[in-house]
Amino acid sequence: MGPEGTFTEQALMSQRDLAAADIQAVGSIPEVLNALAAGEVDAGFVPIENAIEGAVNVTQDTLAFDLDLLIQREVVLDVRLDLMAAPGVSLDEVHTVVSFPVALAQCRIFLAEHLPGASTAVASSTADAARIVAESEPGLAAIANLRAAELYGLDTLAEGVEDHPGNQTRFLLLARDGIPAPSGHDKTTVVVYQRANEPGSLVRILQEFAARNIDLSRLESRPTRQGLGDYCFVFEFEGHIADEVVTDCLRELKLHQGDVKFLGSYPAAGHQSEIVRRDTNQRWRDAEQWVQDLRERIR
Repeated sequence: MGPEGTFTEQALMSQRDLAAADIQAVGSIPEVLNALAAGEVDAGFVPIENAIEGAVNVTQDTLAFDLDLLIQREVVLDVRLDLMAAPGVSLDEVHTVVSFPVALAQCRIFLAEHLPGASTAVASSTADAARIVAESEPGLAAIANLRAAELYGLDTLAEGVEDHPGNQTRFLLLARDGIPAPSGHDKTTVVVYQRANEPGSLVRILQEFAARNIDLSRLESRPTRQGLGDYCFVFEFEGHIADEVVTDCLRELKLHQGDVKFLGSYPAAGHQSEIVRRDTNQRWRDAEQWVQDLRERIR
């Protein structure tokens, strides 16, 4: 999601292999996903979730309802949002703040306290907001990152204007086909459609995970677009489709629910992920050796 200077670009550039690819920026999340689905690019990279604002619904809903794409990787980026304006513009001269909707929502408290009389305007990305401010008359300010301020020659009026510390955004690398091999620390994402909206239906779905001791990391309900009150559920959980317990769980869900859409099994992100993967792989090798030693004693 472009143009140059977005948080999406910043997250992508944190991955050495992705940074070395031929990178094409387009103007919106749907454009990224549609270009990928049409075969115009080999992979797409988009935001899916923010620690303050929650899911990026345009990404989530497009994957759930509109296109058949598979998650290849997740990337988590620490996010700092700055308020910026053209050189010489002071905070009390700002009458309009422009940014990507998710970014604006992350800064409600700051805007209410420091710019109570300012209006807000929506841009297709935080970087595009910075571009708009750079090309407009004084009085506009953008919420974006430091890279965007540098690219478009803006001055920072306030740093770290997000409402809560520890702000992070999660991004997904997507492809048309292919499931990454198990890494030792993986997540799986599926969408479960109920056969009927009736009391206890969600409990029955959750019991499939609980019975197999599968750790759910995210659960969100989304309207199916079929009518008011008709919802499906997005589940994210620890494990890989190659794991027997995950396969068994998904089989049961597919059998008893209206439908299950598989969105991917992929390496989990996080500062401990490499350590977890290394330790898991070593435990697997130790367990495999133990089993082999036992098998060799069969007479």
